[in-house]
Order: sequence, then C-alpha cells, then structure tokens
Amino acid sequence: MGRITDTVKTLLIINVIFFIGSLTLGDVAYRLFALWFPKNDNFQIWQVVTHMFMHSQSTFTHILFNMFMLYMFGSHLETSIGQKKFLFLYFSSGFGAMLLQLVFYYVQFQPAYQSFIEAGFTNEEVIGFLKSGEYSTAVLQYTSEESVSNMFGAYRSLMVGASGAISGIIVAFAVLYPNLPLYLMFIPIPIKAKYLVAAYFAMDLFGGITGQSIMGPSNVAHWAHIGGAVIGFITMWYWKKNSFNQNRWN
Repeated sequence: MGRITDTVKTLLIINVIFFIGSLTLGDVAYRLFALWFPKNDNFQIWQVVTHMFMHSQSTFTHILFNMFMLYMFGSHLETSIGQKKFLFLYFSSGFGAMLLQLVFYYVQFQPAYQSFIEAGFTNEEVIGFLKSGEYSTAVLQYTSEESVSNMFGAYRSLMVGASGAISGIIVAFAVLYPNLPLYLMFIPIPIKAKYLVAAYFAMDLFGGITGQSIMGPSNVAHWAHIGGAVIGFITMWYWKKNSFNQNRWN
C-alpha cells in the first residue's frame, strides 16, 4: 500500500506503548485506561480516549490485527485525504463506536435497574449489590433472572481496542476506492473493496444481533465495530460528495 505515513506511524507507536504498559502494569492499566460502564466506580472521563489505545492481554492477535489493518489502509487513506481529515475520521469513528456500544450496554442494564428503582430500592442499594456481586434471590420477584444477569454484565463491561476507529478507516477506504481489488490471505482471488467491506459489516451485524461471532472470540464488541463503520461511511460519503477538488482532499 506504499510508504507508512507519519500519522499512522505515530498511532502505531502509541498503541504499542499502551500494550507494553498494560503488560507491565496488568489490571491497574485496565482499571485506569479501559472504558468502563459509566455507572461503574472505575469509570473516568479520560477513558473515552485512552480505551482506543488499549488491547487485550490474553491474545496478541487483537493488537496485531488492528495494527495490520491500520498499516494496510491508513497510510493510503491519509495520503488521499490529508492528515487533518484522517485524524478526524479516526477519532470520530472511535467515538461513534464507543457510543453505540454504550447504548447496547444501557439497553442491557436499564430494564432490571429500573425495576429495582420502581420497587423502592435506592440507586446506592442497587449499585451496592452490583459491586459485591451478591444479592438475595428475593429480588427476582421484581424482574427476571436474565435481566439481572444482563445488568451485571453491563455494569462489569469494559471496552478496549482500536477496532472501532479501524472499522471507520476500512469503510472509508472502501467508499473512496470501492472498486479497488484487494487480496485476502490464503485466498488468491481479488475481491473489490466494496464487497469485502460489505461482508465484514454483515458479519458484525450478525454478531451484534445474535451475540455469536462468525470469526474471532465471543467477546468481540460487534456494535462498536458497526458504530465505527457507520461513522466512517457517512463521513467519507459526505466528503466524497461535497469536497472533491482536483483529485485531492484539502
């Protein structure tokens, strides 16, 4: 895809530094820099940015795949649209990914939480048994066990990874170069970028709706991928439609 641009190189270095730091600091790094559910005591406002540079410790494939995609598509895209637009696209896709995933968590959290509040429990009482992980089975008279389980899962959720921002970059690349043939590893047949990205989006949509991953681990934040992809598509579609000037983005 050509030489690596300075911006992409900087993003790669920051991600690697955060990954090495998380290996060194362990749980402390995740408590401080991963994005926690906003009602969780671990939540801090800076996490809306720092979580984009954190990756899972359990497998190197998480950071390797994201950084490889950033390397493959990022430099070419930045060369085409310029540094400012590239950075805007990268971070806006990351924020869009975060927002959609948080909406999903709130949908999981709110039904049981609201049932307890309406039953007379205070916010502090509900958060108290969410912290402890213990509650009396008597509370199940107010809501279902599945709703309580979903609430616990949302409360304890945390987001890490550049996947949302990378999804936006990949989709934006496909919008800008829809008919560019791309090759997949182990598949010696060129596939147009628009078809490859459509398949990628469809797999995430399936995973988001069903909760089952076609490829990758089961804890993939599919809605974050979708959120980043949607922002990437809308942003690049708008720029392509309204800002094209002499084959260069300004």
